Amino acid sequence: MKKPVLIILTLVTFVVLPSCSKVNEEPDLTPKSLELTAKSLEVINYSNDFGIELFTKVAAVKNENLMLSPLSASTALTMLLNGCDGDTYDQLKGTLNYPESMTISEINEVYKSLVDQLLVVDPKVKLALANAIFYRQGFSVKAPYLNTMTTDFDAEIAGLDFSLPSALTTINKWASDNTNGKIPKVLDEISGDAVMFLMNALYFKGDWSYQFDKALTADRQFYPEGSDPVNVSTMKGEVGSKVIFGSNYRAIEMPYGCTNFTMVVMVPVETLPGFVASLTPETWSTLTADLDGQEEFGEVNVLMPKYKFSYEKRLNDQLQSMGMIDAFIPGTADLSGISDASIFVSFVKQNTFVEVDEVGTEAAAVTTIGIELTSFPPQPYEFVIDKPFVFAIRERTTNTLLFIGQVTNPLDQ
Repeated sequence: MKKPVLIILTLVTFVVLPSCSKVNEEPDLTPKSLELTAKSLEVINYSNDFGIELFTKVAAVKNENLMLSPLSASTALTMLLNGCDGDTYDQLKGTLNYPESMTISEINEVYKSLVDQLLVVDPKVKLALANAIFYRQGFSVKAPYLNTMTTDFDAEIAGLDFSLPSALTTINKWASDNTNGKIPKVLDEISGDAVMFLMNALYFKGDWSYQFDKALTADRQFYPEGSDPVNVSTMKGEVGSKVIFGSNYRAIEMPYGCTNFTMVVMVPVETLPGFVASLTPETWSTLTADLDGQEEFGEVNVLMPKYKFSYEKRLNDQLQSMGMIDAFIPGTADLSGISDASIFVSFVKQNTFVEVDEVGTEAAAVTTIGIELTSFPPQPYEFVIDKPFVFAIRERTTNTLLFIGQVTNPLDQ
């Protein structure tokens, strides 16, 4: 909030709703504005660019259901950035698209202000974000780094005996507890060379502002690319939405709660891989600006498949191609802000979950960064919306991109 979600859309009517409130005592659906500086808005835009680029690189690898959380990834990587120096710092800062002029203290301040407000901006949407650092008992971590993680990132910090099964249990339980049980496991084992894990968990649960009628849900055909049609459970309803048309896509935006958070579904005119290949930060900015240019959520007949899936992806290759290179190289990585020991990043991975039904959307992500000692070699790692599509979840007053993914077949889980 797999590269965003699946929605089948038929435009039968498009009538401007008289107001955000309905006669049946529905609350006022006016988004609350966040108080952010111009520099904060600049950082959000650049962070969205990072998220779009990361998504397109992951989607290019395999045509499958997938979802990532740019916000979760950027948060965990910013925690890592606080411990980097030299070229390692410059490369990671560039990968995250932070302005060159911003200091790490300013970046942390922007992050804290944004998160503090996102978590409470809509009382009808449950949004939770948690950070943690688990390190091997006996491994020396610099106090200033841990102090920053506590102060600016409110991180839970614990030293564990990585040789005991209880350490793996503790780490996986933290992921489960902070995603409402939707991501019960992020690690299968702990390498003997591992000294630290930096973790971020993001959980989202929002009811549609205009819900689908469950009585209208029925099996309807969906057309995966390159294979026969499949019958999928498809929602139907007249729901408040915004619709726009681009040169190679049509898009719909549907709000949650008081409308701060929305889902944007992009249905390609031609193939999904072709559309994803053309999806750039500029495309996203233009698309969302066009949506924001519409003042009201009009009433639209929407047919949208229900879907639910989990996804796991190691992001080393994609991050390296985006400029984060030295951090992954033993003997070259400069993580001297974390420890005087020679350490490097062994992996960056995300586990995500999404479920969309008539009531709303539940989505979760855990980003895990593994850090190991250089003295050991790194371990190897291995609308009618009736066609594949891209989906995203954003906070629309700031255009903060929480999740983005794609659906190639809603039956795949």
